[in-house]
Amino acid sequence: MRSEGRGRWWGLFAISLGVAMIIVDATIVNVAVPQIIRDLEITSTDAQWVQEAYTLVFAALLLVAGRFADRSGRRRMFVTGVAVFVAASVLAAVAGSGEALIAARVVQGIGGAMMLPTSLSLLNANFTGREKGIAFAVWGSTIGGAAALGPLLGGWLTTTYSWRWAFGINIPVGLAVVVATLALVAESRDDRAERRVDLLGALLSVIGMTGVVFALIEGRTYGWWQRERPFSLFGLDWTAAISPVPVAGIVGLAVLGVFLVQQVRRNRAGRPALLDLSLFGIASFRNGILAAAIVSLGEFGLLFALPLWYQNVLGYSAFDTGLALLPLAVGSFVASGLGAALTRKRGAARAVQLGVAAELVGVAGLGLVVSPDTSWWAPLGFLFVYGMGVGLATAQLTGVSLAEVPVRQSGQGSGLQSTARQVGSALGIAVLGTVLFAGLGGILTDRLADQPGLAPAQREQVVAAVKESAGAAIGGLAADPRTAPIAQEAKVAFSDATRYAAFAAAGFLLVGLLACLRLPRVDADQAETPPAAPAEPAKA
Repeated sequence: MRSEGRGRWWGLFAISLGVAMIIVDATIVNVAVPQIIRDLEITSTDAQWVQEAYTLVFAALLLVAGRFADRSGRRRMFVTGVAVFVAASVLAAVAGSGEALIAARVVQGIGGAMMLPTSLSLLNANFTGREKGIAFAVWGSTIGGAAALGPLLGGWLTTTYSWRWAFGINIPVGLAVVVATLALVAESRDDRAERRVDLLGALLSVIGMTGVVFALIEGRTYGWWQRERPFSLFGLDWTAAISPVPVAGIVGLAVLGVFLVQQVRRNRAGRPALLDLSLFGIASFRNGILAAAIVSLGEFGLLFALPLWYQNVLGYSAFDTGLALLPLAVGSFVASGLGAALTRKRGAARAVQLGVAAELVGVAGLGLVVSPDTSWWAPLGFLFVYGMGVGLATAQLTGVSLAEVPVRQSGQGSGLQSTARQVGSALGIAVLGTVLFAGLGGILTDRLADQPGLAPAQREQVVAAVKESAGAAIGGLAADPRTAPIAQEAKVAFSDATRYAAFAAAGFLLVGLLACLRLPRVDADQAETPPAAPAEPAKA
């Protein structure tokens, strides 16, 4: 990034816009799925993979992408990732079948994985001192704001135009990011890196992460032990009685174990390794990624439950749900300015601690106001506080983790930090999803036990329908006067289950806050400065 003038700040804007694109894409599709099912006539299993294929591939490739960016050039990797993402968005927008759309989502995940850790390493390599804190604040607030804006943008595009524009919007945005990045961001790489590549380590990393993340994401859908529904992908059917989830999880953990042993041996022998274990000797990095993983358990998991509650209990449309979540995005963006000032006065570690505390207050407050007759204004303040916390914690925790990482290893450090966050988020969604739907089933079963005229078999059918539809069946029950009382009970049960999920998220955040108390104080001025001249000049 150009070392003088406004160019580097415009370059920061370009990088942040690229990050916003991949974060929005992870949430924007959620509200478009019902229309996709109707238009492409796909099954519920295919629809699940439209949502999850992107997240699965994205999380599995973060570590590999970050490491290779150090070697091949960080700007080159970022721009290539944007190009791959845009090309896949074109394929998704014109997809004529569920299989084609899933394949396009897989390619989108590859592009996104090339972009996210590389965006962090570019900031770490090209900003220093106080300005690095500001850059990370902008980056972190972009993630928080984009996650909240995704449902709003997705609802508007799907309702006003077509679900295909949920992907088509990436084309002009991506092209603008490529042009701006090439014009304003200088290349950087680790010129001392060994040219040989640890291909076996890369393969083991991807296989292991794929298995673990698949298990975390799909446990609720296919069963944590016994297979609860058919599983198939690209025409391949899983017919065993045992769920594919524990098999994938065990295989993934075993492969990751082999990967770690292989990496230790290569590090000791001085051979090229995907994972440089010397990074874990840096206290701020080691404690930072541990705290990031724990905080991520509760940070975004609640965003899985809230849209379902807004739409299926309060009756909001997809667009109205996006508007209801807008205070979260506003709070996150406001935090970018406050975070830089707070970091200057109190240090990044204190900013992280205050951010996680704000998230804890916001999430717990949301749990207190959730009910079937919640007024539209009741959650707004808590969502704003929650967003403020996300903006502070995400940005400054990233800054603490990478502040003392040598510039030449910034891609690998960013990949590890991003991987820790993604695994934490996947685990958080898995746990909170289980809390939500297990709670929903148990509460609704109890509330319908004394419902007049409802036989036990009918009660089981109603509970199963509400759970399987993630609450969407409530609207149909409410529309029929004969089942309207059952719908009201379902709304109460869903609200109670959402409250439990919120309190579970608050519990994770409390543990994360305790972990953040161990973060060392790292002054931005003491962080490693970028080289005086980049490895390659910025292109005009």
